Amino acid sequence: MTPAQTATIRRQFGQIAPRKEAFAAAFYDRLFDGDPTIRPMFPADMRPQRAKLVQALAHIILSLDNLHAVMPEVRELGMRHAGYGVQPDHYNAVGEALLATLAELLGEDFDDAAQAAWALAYGTVADAMAEAAAEMAIAAE
Repeated sequence: MTPAQTATIRRQFGQIAPRKEAFAAAFYDRLFDGDPTIRPMFPADMRPQRAKLVQALAHIILSLDNLHAVMPEVRELGMRHAGYGVQPDHYNAVGEALLATLAELLGEDFDDAAQAAWALAYGTVADAMAEAAAEMAIAAE
């Protein structure tokens, strides 16, 4: 990621942070509307999950300058998600829901450059998570 992309993501996350509950709720609503098969993987009470989402995003965003340092955590998260039944195509649904929610909440500020930065960051994390899950599945065979 370029320094400009990192700065864009951090600035935009700062815009969303005061509305973190609304952001997380909108994200999960969009995710579940887009792929209802994902909903059963989550608890009935989504409040703790919404908080975990925002916390995980904040952690990754603070680490954008050195994503390599958090990759062991990201890979572990991918392995845990595999245990919940997450499949590779679910990462696409999550990415689409994330970008659409950001576009909705940020409006005109979420331009093509911002979308590309967020997509790159999400794709990097999602690819690492999916790769770790796949490696775990192969090792279990």
